[in-house]
Amino acid sequence: MEFNHDEEKYDQEKRKRSWKSFLISSLAGAAIGALLTVFALPYLSEQGLLPYKLQVIELRNRNGNGTKQQGAALRNVSVNVSNEVTNVVSKVSDSVVGVINLQKTGGVWDGTGEAGTGSGVIYKKNGKTAYIVTNHHVIAGASQIEVSLNDGTRIQAKLIGSDKLMDLAVLQVNSNKIKAVADFGNSDQVKTGEPVIAIGNPLGLQFSGSVTQGIISGTERAVPVDSDGDGQPDWNAEVLQTDAAINPGNSGGGLFNIDGKVIGINSMKIAESAVEGIGLSIPANLAIPVIHDLESYGEVRRPYLGIEMKSLADIASYHWQETLKLPKDITSGVAIMGVQPISPAGKAGLKKLDVIIEFDGEQVYDIVDLRKELYTKNVGDTVKIKYMRGGKEKTTEVKLSRSKLDS
Repeated sequence: MEFNHDEEKYDQEKRKRSWKSFLISSLAGAAIGALLTVFALPYLSEQGLLPYKLQVIELRNRNGNGTKQQGAALRNVSVNVSNEVTNVVSKVSDSVVGVINLQKTGGVWDGTGEAGTGSGVIYKKNGKTAYIVTNHHVIAGASQIEVSLNDGTRIQAKLIGSDKLMDLAVLQVNSNKIKAVADFGNSDQVKTGEPVIAIGNPLGLQFSGSVTQGIISGTERAVPVDSDGDGQPDWNAEVLQTDAAINPGNSGGGLFNIDGKVIGINSMKIAESAVEGIGLSIPANLAIPVIHDLESYGEVRRPYLGIEMKSLADIASYHWQETLKLPKDITSGVAIMGVQPISPAGKAGLKKLDVIIEFDGEQVYDIVDLRKELYTKNVGDTVKIKYMRGGKEKTTEVKLSRSKLDS
């Protein structure tokens, strides 16, 4: 077979020319595209057709005479990053404050020292007075309380009242330096997955006004609370769960929805090595009645029975029959360990070692159940209580009166 070298040479040169043409065309296209971009973007920006504005700045030479340097012009792109979150923060940040717990110190240098810090939310401004809600544990034991505003200004605060059970407290301050007041939202309408913003002072005032964002992870969560420090839960606090970071110092700060409304008062965080992203907040709809009572009366006006009590489950089963004389089919309830003579329970004839098994038609399993039912009633209500005495079932009516905390 005979090869045609001239034809082979022609084909090789043709391929080289095609490759060069492709490179030249590509580079030319890129250059033209870049030029169009450079010259078209300012026009589009001026016409308002871009979501951001372009701003051309000059490079000054070393002499500082403002002449343009040779080469491509430098363009600074200014993008508007405002969104719903930044708008909310801008609107409500002045309503969140730091709360400083000052306590007396002993020793040679007697005086007051900072025992701890937390957060608070300004919820009301009335003439020369403003009101702040925070957590009870933030101000517990304080001999003096100061409030740090968003701009760093410190002012004296007066404790109006606090409630250990709900972990809420109300402070009063002079309103002349108060710039913003937060509004409460409807926490009953909060949905799982809804975006929220937590604002407070984690780890102290050096991080004041810190903002974290997250979602509602769960609603109507029940968290056991030991209000009397005996190691046994005697109340289930209903809380909102969020994954917005809530750390020590955030307590008492606000949990805001995307409309800038307070839907919760941040109260605590589950701090375990294996658990992250679980923050808890007192729902606004549960906090508001407590705040109202604290502001108006300095205490929460709850009904009470006037008894010392213990869950049957916390008593050795030996005593169920031997001491309390309970039938074997009674395995839950609340045993009365003491009765105040002049109290609703005392007036109704309840005695020590009686075992309450039903409260106003609802079965009672333990102290938490009894308090849950009791605190849904109002002062002055009359309720029926079913109880066991000496192995026999009895019923009595109790007219509820008022007490600060205990049942």
